[in-house]
Amino acid sequence: MGWDGRQATLLMREFDKPLGLCRDGNRLVLASRHDIWTFCNAPLLAHDYRQDQPGRYDALYLPRSTYHTGDLNTHDVAFAGDDLLLVASRFSCLARLSDQYSFAPIWKPKFISDLVPEDRCHLNGLAVRDGRAKYVTALGTTDVAGGWREHKATGGVLIDVESNEVILGGMAMPHSPRWHDEKLWVLNSGAGELLQVDPSSGESVVVCTLPGYLRGLCFVGPFALVGLSKIREKHIFGGLPIQERFQSLRCGVVIVDTRSGVEVGMFEYTSGCEELYEVEFLPGVLRPMILNLDRPVVRQTMTSPESCFWLRASSEITDEASGTRGVGEGQMPTASPGGQAEGTTSMGNLLPDSGN
Repeated sequence: MGWDGRQATLLMREFDKPLGLCRDGNRLVLASRHDIWTFCNAPLLAHDYRQDQPGRYDALYLPRSTYHTGDLNTHDVAFAGDDLLLVASRFSCLARLSDQYSFAPIWKPKFISDLVPEDRCHLNGLAVRDGRAKYVTALGTTDVAGGWREHKATGGVLIDVESNEVILGGMAMPHSPRWHDEKLWVLNSGAGELLQVDPSSGESVVVCTLPGYLRGLCFVGPFALVGLSKIREKHIFGGLPIQERFQSLRCGVVIVDTRSGVEVGMFEYTSGCEELYEVEFLPGVLRPMILNLDRPVVRQTMTSPESCFWLRASSEITDEASGTRGVGEGQMPTASPGGQAEGTTSMGNLLPDSGN
C-alpha cells in the first residue's frame, strides 16, 4: 500500500503462498511456498520506472536471490543481527538457510522429540530481541502429527527460546510475537486480541480486541499495525472465540494506539482479499514498487554499489559511423504509444494505480 498525495494506492503482486516478510534496511525477505526471496531497494531506478510519469514511485524492490527450500511451510522470517532465521513449521523448528541443504535446524521446542515433516505443534511466530532469537509462538505443545488441531482454541503457547520454557499458555492460535519499546507483544489470533506480555511473570494484558483473525504485527512508534483476516477453512479455524465475539469478520490493516488501545485507522479489503499473514512498514517510503520474475521489466534493471542503469532500447545510443549501439548514461527511454513503459504490462488494483 502507498500514498499518491491524494489517496491510498494498492499494488498487487503474485507469489505462491506468501507468508513471512521482514525488512532490514533496504532489504526485504519474503517466504513463499517453496522459496525464500530476497529483494533490495533501488530508489534511483524507482524514479524512472514509469517513463511517462517520472517520480511516481520512490522505492523499487528488485529480486536479488532465491533459496529453494522446498515446502517447509515457512512462516515467520526475521533478521537476528546479520543472520536470517526462519520458522520451518512443517519440521517444528527454527532454521537457517543453507547453500547445501533445504534448511539447517538450529532450535526446536523441548517437547518435540524429532525433526520430521509432520507439523507437530505448528510453530509459527518468531521475535528477535537484542539481535537473538528470543520468543516463538506455537499452536500447541503436542508431539504427534497435526496434534495441535484438537485443542486449537486453548492450546496456543508463547515460548522463551533461550530457556525453552512456556511463558504464556491457554491462547487461541497465537501468531506474530514482537519485541518493541522494551516490551513483548503477541497476537492471540483466534480471540482477536493484541496482548502485551510480561516475559518474567507470564502475565498478559489485552491491549485491544479486533474483528478479525489476527496475523501480522509491526510498530511505528506507539502505533501498532495489525493484520486482520477472515476465517477460512472451518475444519481448521472453526470453534474459535473470535467467531462468538463478532457476527462478521473483516480483512485489512488496523492502526492501534498502544497507549490507549484505541483503533485510530483502518485499511479494509472489501473484496479480492480475505487473508493477510504479515504487515511491514517501510519508513521514508510513500509509494513503493516491487517486481517479481514474471515481469519482463525486471530484466532491464542493472545495479552496482556505484551506479544503476535501465537497459532499455530507448537508452541505447547509435554510433552512426560504425552502426554499433551502446547504453547511454542518464538517457531514459520514452513511453510506448499506450503510455505504458516498454516491456511492462498493466496490473489491476483495488484502488486505481494504472501502469503498475
